[in-house]
Order: sequence, then structure tokens, then C-alpha cells
Amino acid sequence: MNTLNGKKVLITSGGTLEKWDNVRGHTNLSKGAMGCFLGEAALAAGAEVIYLHGYFAKLPQNADEMRLVMFEGIEDLGAKIQSIVQNEFVDYLIMAAAGSDWIIDKVYDQSGNLLEEKGKMPSDEPPVIHFKKAPKILGQIKGWSPHTTLIGFKLEATEDVDYLISRAKLRMESSKAELMVANSSKSLYGMDEPHFIVAQDGEVLKVEGKEKTASKLVEILASR
Repeated sequence: MNTLNGKKVLITSGGTLEKWDNVRGHTNLSKGAMGCFLGEAALAAGAEVIYLHGYFAKLPQNADEMRLVMFEGIEDLGAKIQSIVQNEFVDYLIMAAAGSDWIIDKVYDQSGNLLEEKGKMPSDEPPVIHFKKAPKILGQIKGWSPHTTLIGFKLEATEDVDYLISRAKLRMESSKAELMVANSSKSLYGMDEPHFIVAQDGEVLKVEGKEKTASKLVEILASR
């Protein structure tokens, strides 16, 4: 029987929280369900699980048997991944977290004055927020830890499966990931949407639902 005994698996889960001030910010609809399933499956397969979770993410049922690390924004997530993979041997990294595409650059009041206080924005008028492009963490991981087997996720707002898979293949190539899981944005609203596990050799495996996808992904890793 294939297992992950003696293997260390790092799983990222949930959405990033990009703060506007100390009480406000933006996030996304990811609540970490896929990450929970992955964590439970990896744990059941015998792995040591490091579980990096977003501020609002669900925790796995057996979270007390995992090493939990919380992150806030996408930059914080990247820094924590880098620290872990450069300071210890991580066999597999499953990047299931939903990172923000945009982070805060500068915030102004309605008169154009830069708001630099770190407390709470004034609530009597809406602020003017300038965003900047968020860093792409997935593409940096192999540079930090070339030996780690990398599994990414690619979500697209489309029902065109061929387009979805082509985008996943492009992301896999650019990040040098060994596997990429493609899914439609519909999966944010339910548990049973199909996922497509794409391998480097072009093979595509369709799996129905998040829980079965997590189990199949861990099964694939345990057989490597």
C-alpha cells in the first residue's frame, strides 16, 4: 500500500486578507474546504502536515495533529512559505490557497491627501484606494526549494473545459509545478463541481467534487 509515511507535506488553504487599515480589508470567497480535505487525506496517508491557513479559513477536523501556521495577505503567505521551505525539507507543497490579485498601494482621502496612519480610516467619507499587482507566489517556490514537488491550483471563471485546462498547463509550465488542479469559479459556491488534475506529461484526470479530488491528489503523491 502506498503511503506518505516519513514525508512532509505543506498545504496552503483559504483566502488572503489584504488590509486597508487595522480594521478593514478585502478577501475572497475561499473558505478553505479543499485545504481541509487535503490536510485530512495527507494526514491519513501518514504524512507530517504543515497547514498554512488564511485568517477566515476553516480548519481540518484533525487540526490538532497538524502544525498550524496562519497567514494574512499574499505577501505574508509568500514570506512564510519561503521561510519554511528554506529552513526544512518539504517533500510536497500543495498551493490550494486563493491569493489576492491586487494589494493596497496607497490610500487617499477625497481631497487627495495621503492617509498614512495605521489605525482606522475616517468613516465619514469613502477613501480613494490605489491598488498594485500582487506578487505571484507559485512561480517563486521552485526557486526557493527546487527539490520540493509542487502542486498548484488554477481557477478560471469559465465553463470551457479546454480553455480551463490550457490555462492550467500554462500555469504549470511557468511555475515548474509537477501537477496542476484546474477548476471553475463555480467551485467557490459548492462542493461537487468537477476538478481536473493535470500532469506534466499532458494527462488530464477529471474528478467530481472537492473531497474526491483531494483524496485522488494525495493518492497520486503517495504513488510517486
